[in-house]
Amino acid sequence: MRITKISYERLDIKLAVPYTIAYETIAKTTNFILKIETDGKWVGYGCAAPDKVVTGESPDEVEEVIKNEITTYLLGKDPFTYAKLLTELKQILGKKASSLAMVDLALFDLISKKAEVPLYKFLGGYQKSIATSITIGILSLEETLKHAKEYVDQGFTILKIKGGSNLEADVEKMKKLYEIHPKVTWRFDGNQGYSVKDSIAFVKATAAIGIEIFEQPTKIEAEERLGQVTSEVAIPVMADESLKTLTDAFRLAQNERVDMINIKLQKVGGIMVGMHINSVAKSANLETMVGCIDECGLGIAAGLHFALSRPNIVYADLDGHLELIDDPYKDIFNLKNGVLYPTEKYGLGVN
Repeated sequence: MRITKISYERLDIKLAVPYTIAYETIAKTTNFILKIETDGKWVGYGCAAPDKVVTGESPDEVEEVIKNEITTYLLGKDPFTYAKLLTELKQILGKKASSLAMVDLALFDLISKKAEVPLYKFLGGYQKSIATSITIGILSLEETLKHAKEYVDQGFTILKIKGGSNLEADVEKMKKLYEIHPKVTWRFDGNQGYSVKDSIAFVKATAAIGIEIFEQPTKIEAEERLGQVTSEVAIPVMADESLKTLTDAFRLAQNERVDMINIKLQKVGGIMVGMHINSVAKSANLETMVGCIDECGLGIAAGLHFALSRPNIVYADLDGHLELIDDPYKDIFNLKNGVLYPTEKYGLGVN
């Protein structure tokens, strides 16, 4: 089998509800869909969701590398040599993580279709579904409570609250949410907004809530602070922005900086790297979450299939598609009462 044609589509998508995190407000996203065709009947699809801060590239840069590097490199290659292809492309693309992830996903989609199985089974098929959290950005207390009620009414049982810009407001918000929805599982994402002192104060003030995960409370520039928080609080601390590479995973594990890690395929460069990172986490007895950024359903499906493939992946935060307007890939998996299920179609589920 040889790759005979490369094409792509650019999707500029607005969010139905813009959201705010500790350092920016997001109202739209750009995704790229890569299509890899072969001399057989099989076709692979991959997704890139570039974000200059998270993935290291802009949409225009992704479009440029598709035209000038990715297409030239892949034509004529055997997709089953994906380890070699992705290793060499990494050297070409450098730190353009979502560009590499896009190719990675398309290759895995293609070869699992050739194997005539869903991708999650091709990767290991450890489980058949996983519950996801749904995220509420930084909003007023009134707006936060409104969104929380809507999501609970839709059947979600796990809610992640963004914070980090105002300690007192965050504590008040979490207490009020818990008072109204005591059976919900709560996660909190500081998005690098807290100091060590504020992080510890937040955990102490919300101890009665039983927050399940405390995500990236401190800045990535001073990683020892993240380790200090981990050592001084009683709830699991998770790295997100601090983890972009396999080297980051090893360093975080070796120095015991965190209890958990968040693998986002767009951020780390795809499934192959994600599997290596998860193995490092497993060796260090760290649990793994599979997360996302603002990805259409194709990217979310890839995260879902990856999450279902390994026993060490216990948590999912795969909600990036839910507020996208006119997502053409929203139906390639199923979401019911906050639980994600793949279809049994081959690959990622795209015909």
